[in-house]
Amino acid sequence: MTKSAAIVCDPDVMGGTPVFSGTRVPFQTLLDYLESGAPLEEFLEDFPSVPRELAIAAIQQAGDLVLAHARAA
Repeated sequence: MTKSAAIVCDPDVMGGTPVFSGTRVPFQTLLDYLESGAPLEEFLEDFPSVPRELAIAAIQQAGDLVLAHARAA
């Protein structure tokens, strides 16, 4: 996966909800799966339009944002 954004917000896609790049699958859906204890594989099976590499890149992107925010505080 290239260094492009894995999570994107576009007002023309799902009203600006953060989604996986190139899909209409909200990133929040992955977070909900993981929060409920479901493995990443279950999410990937249920949302085949999201490749494993994209899901992992999105998690990394979210982590990078959290860490950058924590450093700025």
